[in-house]
Amino acid sequence: MNALTVNFNSIIKLTDEQFYQLCQDNETLRFERTATGELIIMPPAGGETSNRNGRLNQQLFNWTDTDGTGIAFDSSGGFKLPNGADRSPDASWVKLERWNALTPEQQTKFAPLCPDFVVELLSPSDSLKDTQEKMKEYRDNGARLGWLINRKSRQVEIYRQGQDVEVVENPVTLSGEDVLPGFVLYLASIW
Repeated sequence: MNALTVNFNSIIKLTDEQFYQLCQDNETLRFERTATGELIIMPPAGGETSNRNGRLNQQLFNWTDTDGTGIAFDSSGGFKLPNGADRSPDASWVKLERWNALTPEQQTKFAPLCPDFVVELLSPSDSLKDTQEKMKEYRDNGARLGWLINRKSRQVEIYRQGQDVEVVENPVTLSGEDVLPGFVLYLASIW
């Protein structure tokens, strides 16, 4: 099952509050919204992809707990990007100072910022091209480091500010570089 994109813009343009409420009222569905207002309804992940995503988040959350310089989010965390899109990366991290600068209400709803670090784990239902576009959108909206992990090809595309995308073949580990100093993702449980 692939993601479904729906465009209501000629009928109704959802406000941020209406979009948030739509997500709350349909918690068994996963929505994203493009910068132009199109709704993307994403199917739930299959068992294998969900397990791999959990392993990825486990490593990021464990490091975050030890490091203490930011907070991590799983795939259910929504962000309102500067370009107006509402996105939910499979895993993400925000520097603590940026998170603490938000009001309690902003922290409760879709945080109005782009994470410093994002990961998308390509699932069988994901379009590679669409996910690459999403990764570029994160980078263009302020993500300092992003990983697109393609389990099928055993490749990782690394997105960095002001740089071309780097493609790494079958890595054993990935480094958080200067964005998440000391974080290393071990890919054995992800592949």
